[in-house]
Amino acid sequence: MKRNIIIGIVLILIAIVASVFAVLALTETQDSYFDPSRGDIFIEKPVIYFYPIEKQDISVQLAYKGDIIASYPAIDPISQGWNITAYPNGRLTNHADGKEYSYLFWEGVPWEPVEWDLSTGFVVKGSDTREFLQDTLSDIGLTPHEYNEFIVYWYPRMKDNSYNLIHFAGEEYAQTAPLTITPSPDSLLRVFMVFKPLDNYISIEPQHISSFKRKGFTVVEWGGSEIQ
Repeated sequence: MKRNIIIGIVLILIAIVASVFAVLALTETQDSYFDPSRGDIFIEKPVIYFYPIEKQDISVQLAYKGDIIASYPAIDPISQGWNITAYPNGRLTNHADGKEYSYLFWEGVPWEPVEWDLSTGFVVKGSDTREFLQDTLSDIGLTPHEYNEFIVYWYPRMKDNSYNLIHFAGEEYAQTAPLTITPSPDSLLRVFMVFKPLDNYISIEPQHISSFKRKGFTVVEWGGSEIQ
């Protein structure tokens, strides 16, 4: 009887020690994925809108170089994508669950640090960020519906900063999150904002902004990341 009690206590202690090591291992793994001090950042709320000329079945594959931590509708873990039916007014039907959505959404943590080019951009007062985003996103080619959703998500994160250094990433984002759409859209816009809160104003070369022209089957994506 006494021997059984001792064995039971030993087993409990072993389980506790194993749990502690599991937590430490998980923490170490998470730290190895995400370390703000070395420039790592979340890829936050990319949303993808689809505007076909007519009702269209579409396959979307996301070859993201990292871990997808959230998606809506749920991304297929095998194909790493979605199969949808899109309509000219922008609404979608997801084939996996038969439900209607306004866009595809995902978030992720990269496996490796992304080297964002912040040599050009804009330094904007926090209090001026809303108007800046309205004007700049419109110039880039987002519709009021699209840039309003962008601003509603990002503005609360930026408004109380003394200044925001804002850069719209191009090739470095496309290489981090390659997107394959079948059939191929006639026009594709991927807007990805990288911003860094600043205590003081700094001088930076203004970034050239190109205006996107929509034609035919159009796909639009926006997302962003904050650098600490």
